[in-house]
Amino acid sequence: MTAKKKQNSLPMRPFSRSLPMQLLRAREALMQEFRPHLRKHGLSEQQWRVLRALADSGSMDISALGEVCQIHPASLSRMLPNLENDGRIERCADRKDQRYIIVSITAKGRSLFQRVAKESEQIYASFERRIGPRELKTLYDLLEKAIRVAPAAIEKR
Repeated sequence: MTAKKKQNSLPMRPFSRSLPMQLLRAREALMQEFRPHLRKHGLSEQQWRVLRALADSGSMDISALGEVCQIHPASLSRMLPNLENDGRIERCADRKDQRYIIVSITAKGRSLFQRVAKESEQIYASFERRIGPRELKTLYDLLEKAIRVAPAAIEKR
């Protein structure tokens, strides 16, 4: 049986049309533009997500931070000490409940965030010029809808 014939007999869509794989490939293609930019500032992708989330919120507990950044708690607990030692974040126990650790961005972290954000926006603008503003808006809208209707989203309700 030829590869083409065998592929047509598979009980599902071709691998190239697998939505999870397409999303991974799209993420990887976009990150190829962002990674060198982040490395230049001494940041990993995950560290940037943490700084970006904290720049938006100011501070949050570790569980919320992990969820917002899509970082596994074990990875987050290994990463935060480095950001803290670099003076980019600080951690302290919640005043109301000492079991919760609150993570905050520092002035040094905010300064780094502002420098990186400016360059990141240039990358976003370049991508928007290539894909088109309407198409980019549609992409965001469709991704938000896919997230809303995904089984995990339904289970959280």
